Amino acid sequence: MPLLRGAGVATIGALGVLALCLGMTALGRGAGESYAVFLLPLSGELGWDRSSATSVYSLFMAATGFFAPLAGHLFDRFGGRLVYAVGLGALAVGYFAAGSLSQLWQFQIAIGGFCGFGAALIGLAPAQAVVSRWFDKGLATALSMTYGGLGIGTLIMAPLAEYLIASQGWRNAYGWYALVFAVLCGFVLFLPWRRIAEGAPGNPRRHIAAAGRSGPTLKAALKTLEFWAFFVIFFVTAVSIYGISLQSVAYLISGGMSEQQAAFAFGTAGMLSFFGMTATGMAADRFGHRIVATSSYGLTVIGIGALALVPADSTGISLVIFIVCFGLSMGARGPIITTLMARRFSGSGIGAILGAANFGQGLGAASGAFFSGLLFDLTGGYTAAFIGCTLAALIGAGLFWRVGTAPDPD
Repeated sequence: MPLLRGAGVATIGALGVLALCLGMTALGRGAGESYAVFLLPLSGELGWDRSSATSVYSLFMAATGFFAPLAGHLFDRFGGRLVYAVGLGALAVGYFAAGSLSQLWQFQIAIGGFCGFGAALIGLAPAQAVVSRWFDKGLATALSMTYGGLGIGTLIMAPLAEYLIASQGWRNAYGWYALVFAVLCGFVLFLPWRRIAEGAPGNPRRHIAAAGRSGPTLKAALKTLEFWAFFVIFFVTAVSIYGISLQSVAYLISGGMSEQQAAFAFGTAGMLSFFGMTATGMAADRFGHRIVATSSYGLTVIGIGALALVPADSTGISLVIFIVCFGLSMGARGPIITTLMARRFSGSGIGAILGAANFGQGLGAASGAFFSGLLFDLTGGYTAAFIGCTLAALIGAGLFWRVGTAPDPD
């Protein structure tokens, strides 16, 4: 099925835009996701308990979600040049500062606040708005590739973080992060953002704005039950994923794996998430959103169960099942939800609306990450967190059947 109505230069432009959005999402969130690799070195050197250490990541995810509506609004109003440059600048400042800090509250501000803000500005909220203007029939597939940046970022940044920490220490590792984002900040200033924001000729979401049909505003969307259904699905799904992913490296190490093996397993799951998101988007375009989403939640539940069995399984089969099932389901529901929302709330306010919905994802990720760390401190193990994340996944699957599929705009 073609991704785009149109061909030639328009198709090349669409693929370029898709690559840009995927790359920015990969770097911004990949650096944040690699905190799972920094978790034990930071805790060991600075004397943090697990809930304190996870609070930094929780604040990062909360800030990413909290600033997502602002990122969408700023993109709708000022365009991508300002949004991406400020976002990359904030990431550079946050990671540069982190390399010289020693207090928990300082990390919460630098990584949680600055880097969370920066990741939101170069993340899914503006990317979703751009991609929805360039792709039409294959929108779910295109959005799934954009979401796949989360997996690619984890695949690249987790092993890289482990290498940098082992060879140069975690402080210098953050310094390298800062340098990369500073260079990219200069790069994005020279991109043709006006053309990028226009979208592809013939795309109905571009046509709505061009014809003066502004579509629903964020205020109007907030008054609909559909918006809040999407918001809650984002929330519980993020709880089920991020309550597991942040703790997975530490959990595997506690089960006897080396730091390098655990980081590789975490990165491999992240790599598979790209293929899972892409396959889910393509399947949703063909077989329907509800069936595909439910199947994806099933993979999440199977993955969590397999992870719980890893310490008792000497064959390694449970680890493989965890990596495959959990990896393929990480983020896989996001493109489906975004596709439904892009069709339901098409118009000039789509960036802010998608950003507001993504706040649910950020809030869920922060909650899942923090409470999994808190439950570990309270119980001394991971069982309670595994049970809670499984229940969250089942709730998400159930809620998906309450969300209708909206038709494309006329």
